Amino acid sequence: MRIEVVKSKIHRVKVTGADLNYIGSITIDEALMEAANIFEGEKVSIVNINNGERLETYAITGPRNSGEITLNGPAARKVHEGDIIIIISYGSIEMSEAKNFKPSIVFPNEENNSLQ
Repeated sequence: MRIEVVKSKIHRVKVTGADLNYIGSITIDEALMEAANIFEGEKVSIVNINNGERLETYAITGPRNSGEITLNGPAARKVHEGDIIIIISYGSIEMSEAKNFKPSIVFPNEENNSLQ
């Protein structure tokens, strides 16, 4: 049997922009994506600490070490610049592997630089 587990998480990162007129997705600093093991185009869940909103979208790569976290398209209505969010991706693994699986979790600092 397979189960879904947290594969990657960027915990409490600050939103730097919200672009309603972009076609969709979340732009994430490339260094944060690498640290969290999130891939371009990967489905991610977004949890907004400030207002409780939850949504799903996909990740696109932003400039490395820019600290950029921008919600694009309709998701821009769910966040404001300065909000604190959690970005989560999930994976499907065999139940027998779950006990030994360790997700990639990143705890960025106030400038959205990766700290693990």
